[in-house]
Order: sequence, then C-alpha cells, then structure tokens
Amino acid sequence: MSGNHFSLGLGIGTRSAAGDWLEVFYSKPVLAPSAALVEALTTAVGYQGGNEAIALSADQLEAVTAAFAKAGDSEQQGICAALQGTAQPLVLCILASDAQPSSTPEVYLKLQLLSQRQVKPHGINLTGMFGLLPNVAWTNEGAIALGELPMRQLKARAEGRVLDVQSVDKFPKMTNYVVPAGIRIGDASRVRLGAHLAEGTTIMHEGFVNFNAGTLGTSMVEGRISAGVVVGNGSDLGGGCSTMGTLSGGNNVVISVGEGCLIGANAGLGIPLGDRCTVEAGLYVTGGSKVVVLDENGQEVETVKASALAGKPDLLFRRNSQNGRIEVKTNKSAIELNAELHSHN
Repeated sequence: MSGNHFSLGLGIGTRSAAGDWLEVFYSKPVLAPSAALVEALTTAVGYQGGNEAIALSADQLEAVTAAFAKAGDSEQQGICAALQGTAQPLVLCILASDAQPSSTPEVYLKLQLLSQRQVKPHGINLTGMFGLLPNVAWTNEGAIALGELPMRQLKARAEGRVLDVQSVDKFPKMTNYVVPAGIRIGDASRVRLGAHLAEGTTIMHEGFVNFNAGTLGTSMVEGRISAGVVVGNGSDLGGGCSTMGTLSGGNNVVISVGEGCLIGANAGLGIPLGDRCTVEAGLYVTGGSKVVVLDENGQEVETVKASALAGKPDLLFRRNSQNGRIEVKTNKSAIELNAELHSHN
C-alpha cells in the first residue's frame, strides 16, 4: 500500500461489555506517516486502505512491532514494548485521508492530534464526531459504559470502595491523555480533550477550553474559550468572560481573538476580534450589537453593527456609563502582558 496518508496511531483503550469503544489513548500519533511505514503495517495487519480502525490481538501487536522496526521508527517500537502483555484492548487506527471520521477510535486519534499540537484548531475534519462519541461515566477507575455503571458501583461498595464518578460526558479531560509542554492548568477538569494549548498558556482555575479551540501563543485564560474559538499570541481573557462558539450561537461565524488583545472580566465576544483590541469589562459584544464609532476626538462618526468591525485591529469597545450605548474608538494603549504571570519555569 503506497502513497501519502494523513495519520496513524497505535492506541490502547476501553470497550464496553458489548464490545463498543468508549475511549482510546494514543501515546504518540504519527502525522503524515511515510509510505514505507504504511506498507509495513499493511502486511502486518491486513490493512485494506482508506480510513480504518483495526482491533489488534497479541500476535498482531508482535507483527506491528516488527513493522515499526522495519520502518526504523524506534519511538513507536518503544510504545509497542510498553504494551506487550496487556489485557486491555488495542487498536491500530490508520487514516488515509482527513475525511469525516467514521468510528470512535478515529475521533480520539484526531482529538489527540489537536491536543498534542500536531494540528491546529480548524485544521482537521471533525464533522459528525458527536454521533460517534458515546456518553461515558469518567471515574477514578477509567471510562465505564453508563449501562454498566450501577453494577460497577455496587461491586466497588461490596469491596469496601467508593467508585468516584467525576463526570458524565462525551469528552474526557485533556490531561488524562495529553499534557503539552510549557503550560499551566489550575483545574484540569475544565480543559476538554481536543483543546489546543500553545506553549506559554496559563489556564486559571475558572478558565475553560473546549475541543477544536484554544491558544496559539502566550495567553492568560481566566474565562471561557468555546468550541472552535482560537486565541492569538499575547492575548488575555479576563475572569468570567466568554467567547461565543459555533455550538453556542456563533453559527457558521468562526469567533477568534487576535494577537495582543484583552477581553475584560465578565465581558463577552460574539465577533472575530482583530489584533490589539480591548473589550471593556462587563461588555458583551455580539454581531448584531449597535456600536457608535468615535473619532480620535471622541466625536460620533456613525453607528454600525459590531459585525462590520470584525477582524479590524486597534479597537477599544466600551459602554458609555451615561447613556448605556456601546462605543468603539481606536485603542491607543498597547497591552503588555506581565512576563512574571506568564512564566512557566
């Protein structure tokens, strides 16, 4: 099997009693694997081409190990060695293209490519993924199918233990799969798998980052980065602020925050924000918000919808405390981030 492939990953995961995949952990997915590696794996597991998730037996793991050795991939050989003798389900997921995923292992591979910074948000096809992700009880003993949870809880009690159900969701927390270098996270449960956190990012305890979203550089996040929202280098999100994602009213408009921006505490953003912009604390700017444009002298120029200002740099959005209207003017004060706050040493 020759030609270029999108990605592949050797994973270990959890299946329900019915044999359905609940989740898959890929230690080190391979982006754009070589033709030689795909060819070796084709012989090892009978890969037929296209996008396929192949459940592996112990014998097949040996063959996969030999295939990685033949292709000269020592890192993947080490992963194979660590999996030898496990009783947990194994899967080899090979993606010939970045097509819409068709299985749970495929979705997990793509989410981990995002969180491992191998691809950026909006750089991968996740269409239809929700229908492929089961709703799972995430516990201190791993993922459990909801139909099996009551018996597992009873069994734990009978053994003198309490099974701690930490969440019931389609997504696990990112840090149980990936901890990118050079970041800080105050509360790991608030960052979902599929988040993309660039080096230099700090997520404070009330900060939240959804899947296919995140930061591209140094950022202090004390607010919400919703699904699909990307925050540029050097931008900060103040405490309690919110960004409108494609799942929460943004529709087909991709909300983004440019570089060097500040969204104030309890503010909100419903338009793409250009570089070096500020949204005043407590102000929620949506695409339909009527905004009064002021010149450098503070004189009114025109009234426009906020969507007309999408992506424009050097703007300060504020609410007039006397008449309540939203105003925008050129932001003359550059935002300089506190280097000590953003240190991850």
